[in-house]
Amino acid sequence: MNFLTHILHLAGSGVFAYYSAAQIRDLKTRPNILAGFQLAESGSVPFLSALSDRAAAEGDTWLAEKLAKHASDETRHGKIFAHALQQLDKQVIDFKRQPQTPSTKKSQQRSPFFAAFFEGYPQEQLKPHVIDWDVFMASTYILELDASKDFARMAKVLPDHEPTARNLKLGMLNIAQDETGHAAYLYEAMMRRMSPTEVQKLVDMWRTRKVNAVLAMVGGILQRNGETRSLVQDSAPSQIDSELIAT
Repeated sequence: MNFLTHILHLAGSGVFAYYSAAQIRDLKTRPNILAGFQLAESGSVPFLSALSDRAAAEGDTWLAEKLAKHASDETRHGKIFAHALQQLDKQVIDFKRQPQTPSTKKSQQRSPFFAAFFEGYPQEQLKPHVIDWDVFMASTYILELDASKDFARMAKVLPDHEPTARNLKLGMLNIAQDETGHAAYLYEAMMRRMSPTEVQKLVDMWRTRKVNAVLAMVGGILQRNGETRSLVQDSAPSQIDSELIAT
């Protein structure tokens, strides 16, 4: 990674850290950011499960098992965020049941972040049965590595004296550990396929893409003056097994 990319990475990470910490600390904005995390974590499960099946079919048992564990972890992460939302009497909106209008179709298009991150890659090339393994491993490695740090930072700003916030803090710290493990197996997977020099070159390329993606995301946030569409609606109070957080 060159010096300019490194500086932009630090700057972009700092802006996102400040924004996400403010969003999760404020009870007014906390539900929406939790909903975004729930959708992202749960939404990745079918993709990872399909990749696990593909790796098994290709004879890579080690990778298939790692991907299956990854999918299982993401399922639990989604439940942790759903639990946190329910403690706030909120739940994720089921957008599939909402009527499709030009505005809703536009909002469901690829986000500025992922549009920049995967620039040059049509969505058809990113489906689990055809995605290049190097593309998947390097891009996901960067995302998981950064997510581990982001979740840990956000957890630290949550207060310990309030039970609901403390439960969320414990859950997010647990998730951060999982993300660190995911980044580790993905890095090992790359090292199994290519030389250290090739791995570093690939990682640097996707780090640059992540920097560009964060800048695109920040630009979008500034254009909207920090406003985002609501992802949550009110729900009836309910309880989810608290063991999810400690598992």
